[in-house]
Amino acid sequence: MPNHTLLGISGALRAASTNTMLVREAARLYDPARFVLADLNLPLFNQDIQDEHGIPAPVQTLADQIREADAVVISGPEYNKSITGVLKNALDWISRTEGNPWKDKPVAIVSAAAGRAGGERTQFALRLCMVPFRPRILQGPEVMIAASGSAFDENGRLKDEMSAKFLGVLMDALKAEAERPV
Repeated sequence: MPNHTLLGISGALRAASTNTMLVREAARLYDPARFVLADLNLPLFNQDIQDEHGIPAPVQTLADQIREADAVVISGPEYNKSITGVLKNALDWISRTEGNPWKDKPVAIVSAAAGRAGGERTQFALRLCMVPFRPRILQGPEVMIAASGSAFDENGRLKDEMSAKFLGVLMDALKAEAERPV
C-alpha cells in the first residue's frame, strides 16, 4: 500500500512512557508509509462543553486520524486493573463525534506495564470498551510487556527476543487485515 497510514495511540501521557515506546516499536515493525502518534491530551469529557462549544478541535483531530488511518495500534498501561482514565476519556469523546471512525477499522492492542502480567487486564478492559465501536480487533498474538521499565534498550527496541517476535507477528497480521477488503 503506497500511502498506508498507521495510527498509534498510547494510553499514557508521560513523556518517558513505555507504552509510547511500544507503539513506536510496533510502528517500526509495521513499517507504514506514514505513522501518526495520536495526542490524548484532551479535555475531560463534559456534556456541557459539547453543548456549549461543540466537539473540541483536538477531539475532532483524533476522530479524523482514526477515520483516515488504514490501521490502529493501541497500547496502554494497567491502572487499577483497567485502562487509564486518559484512554477512557478519549474513547468517550470519540463516541460523541459524527459517524463512527472505528467501524471496521483494523486494531491491534498491546500493553506495557510495570507489573508481572504486563497489562493483561487493561487489554481485556479495552476490548470490552471497544465493542460498541465495532472495529476489527486482532485476537493475537497477545503482546504484554511486563517489567516494562527495563524492557527496552537505549534505541527503544524490545530487549526480549520472544516479545519482539510476537510484536512482529502481530504487526504483520495487522497489516494483512488492513489490506483485506471489508
